[in-house]
Amino acid sequence: MVLVGPSGCAKSTTLRMIAGLEEAAGGTIEIGDKVVNDTPAKDRGIAMVFQNYALYPHMTVYENMAFGLKMRKFPKEEVDARVRDAAEKLEITELLDRKPKEMSGGQRQRVALGRAMVRQPEVFLFDEPLSNLDAKLRVSMRVRISQLHKQMGSTMIYVTHDQTEAMTMGDRITVLKDGKIMQVDTPLNLYNRPANKFVAGFIGSPMMNFVDVTVAVRDGAAVLKIGDNVLSVPERLQETVKQYAGKPLVLGVRPEHIKLTGSGGEDALPGDILVKEEMRNEVIVYFDYAGNRLTARIAMDTEEGHTLNDSERFTFDMSRCHLFDTETEVNIAL
Repeated sequence: MVLVGPSGCAKSTTLRMIAGLEEAAGGTIEIGDKVVNDTPAKDRGIAMVFQNYALYPHMTVYENMAFGLKMRKFPKEEVDARVRDAAEKLEITELLDRKPKEMSGGQRQRVALGRAMVRQPEVFLFDEPLSNLDAKLRVSMRVRISQLHKQMGSTMIYVTHDQTEAMTMGDRITVLKDGKIMQVDTPLNLYNRPANKFVAGFIGSPMMNFVDVTVAVRDGAAVLKIGDNVLSVPERLQETVKQYAGKPLVLGVRPEHIKLTGSGGEDALPGDILVKEEMRNEVIVYFDYAGNRLTARIAMDTEEGHTLNDSERFTFDMSRCHLFDTETEVNIAL
């Protein structure tokens, strides 16, 4: 389970309550079938991996990993077996005699992970553990943690503000805002079926485009007025959208669902190209339409990516678009 959201949304606070480092003001916290609200942190069967590694600088890697078990009076043979097994899984066996200052950030984070693993906890808690690593190390550590999750089968609760980490690692994701749950779902459903405007805008990079539109009914069919243009509404949404006749809505469209059109068309919009960024297999195009700054993602394997002019005509794939109530911000297109 990944908890994701902007700074100050209560991700780390939630994690600390599960760990027993902060007291919950209400509700119950259950690990397995046991309520642990009044259980001390040391007895909750959890292990926490922190952003800053929290290793003892005067101890070797072996001593850091073994320390918690020694404090619990585990037999020396079992301590040694657990430490060496975790070190082998994390490929840090050759580091066991080193001290933290002699290692890179990625190596230290693996030691911190190993220290948690040897305890064989019921629940692993990760508090933004990769935020101090460079981009390449973050990718490799994401893969390693995901592999460990499959091998160990333990519950893992992972806090991050990085949606890429959330989308690539989470079986399920909880999106938080101002201490409230916006949506809990699989990564794919969060992306394709966001419950509200906040989730739609938070998940996805480049982020979803939002355009103010007004609902009108023409010849018995609902349409969306945008600037001087009119957009058709998919058949499956006709009855829902008609209820908003004469009212504003917010149209949401992913960058990859905006296409260039060589010619006009009823739903084609004129756009003035502001900037284009060529990124290996795609072009990110930033353009202006009727005062709206929009972003399109265009595949480089199409002619479109190489022949952009200062002005182009764009269309939205309306079958993939979303519509949000302006007051509640709920997605009415689900």
